[in-house]
Amino acid sequence: MKTIDIHTHLLNPQVRFDRLFDRMAVRFFAKSLGVDPVKLKQQPWETHVAAMAHAVNTSETVEQTCLFGVDSRVDSTGKETHRDKTVCARNADVLEVAGRYPLQFIPFFSINPLRPNALELIEEYSERGFRGAKFLQNYWGLNLNNPAFVPYYEKLRDKNLPLIIHIGSEISIQSEKRYEGSDMLELPLQTGVTVIAAHMGLGQINHKWLFWRNLSRNPAWFDKDYFHILEMLEQHDNLYGDLSAMLIPLRARALEHLASQKQVHHKILFGTDYPVPLMIRFNTHGINPADTKRIASIQNPFDRYAAAMLQFFPKEHPLYTNHQHILTNPTPV
Repeated sequence: MKTIDIHTHLLNPQVRFDRLFDRMAVRFFAKSLGVDPVKLKQQPWETHVAAMAHAVNTSETVEQTCLFGVDSRVDSTGKETHRDKTVCARNADVLEVAGRYPLQFIPFFSINPLRPNALELIEEYSERGFRGAKFLQNYWGLNLNNPAFVPYYEKLRDKNLPLIIHIGSEISIQSEKRYEGSDMLELPLQTGVTVIAAHMGLGQINHKWLFWRNLSRNPAWFDKDYFHILEMLEQHDNLYGDLSAMLIPLRARALEHLASQKQVHHKILFGTDYPVPLMIRFNTHGINPADTKRIASIQNPFDRYAAAMLQFFPKEHPLYTNHQHILTNPTPV
């Protein structure tokens, strides 16, 4: 079985593991990615890029990944106000890495719609081979239902470029929760964009006093956005959902339930959210201990993630081929 990973990140070339938490976590992070922690600490970006390319090249399950950075936060004039030194790789960085490893990576761009030249940038990047777009509107502080963004959505629609929108919790970067909900999908869908709801709207801490409910596999305690997305997947032909970062305990608990929602299985996509660490042990996925131990021992991070998904979605499942409906060639206009 070979598939396309619809959701992976390129880190910012300025990434450094020098904060106290980073110094404590870098060994775990390196082990998750299958790299030498000393090299990751000394040459973080090049080690990350080389390790990712090698992991895709040697994977038994992932043939290529859709690779993207995250644009910076800008003000209403387009002036950059913040660029995260870990997450915010530039489109030029993505293009350079995809050019270096064309058999491994499919480039997606990230363009903040507040940029005055956003439409021109979409035109330019689509001509340079980018195959889709990525939004992190909760970091940008943007309501995606702003009518001012309609021309942006129309450009994506006319160019036949899918748009990945983060829906659900965010822990790796500063985020505004009010812009993480499934309501952010409404205007892009109405405009006709092919939209991918990343993370299926899962992962929020909804029960602060009875915290165990956030980890329960009882659907009664799942995120409301998750159920809304299930409904929307049936209602909108141009909406898909991806399973990226689903091995985080706050999300993994829903895998068994999602596996039973066969009415939307033709609309869900395989994704990992690499390089997010993959938490196989001490998780809420419900996989039996013997299989958990076996999966945790798999060295290749993409194969490890796929092995967990295969417990719920067998290799003949459309999860692994649905990308064929998304990754069509961009349409010139």
